[in-house]
Amino acid sequence: MKPLCTWLMVLGLLVMTGCNTVRGVGQDLQKAGATIESAVKKN
Repeated sequence: MKPLCTWLMVLGLLVMTGCNTVRGVGQDLQKAGATIESAVKKN
């Protein structure tokens, strides 16, 4: 039972880390889009 709990905790940590990574990529893409949009509006 103890190894199962250990694996579940490791899996949970990996899932939480993955969510933060995906969220960070989404924020970066959003900032890039805003930069491109402002550059287009200037021209």
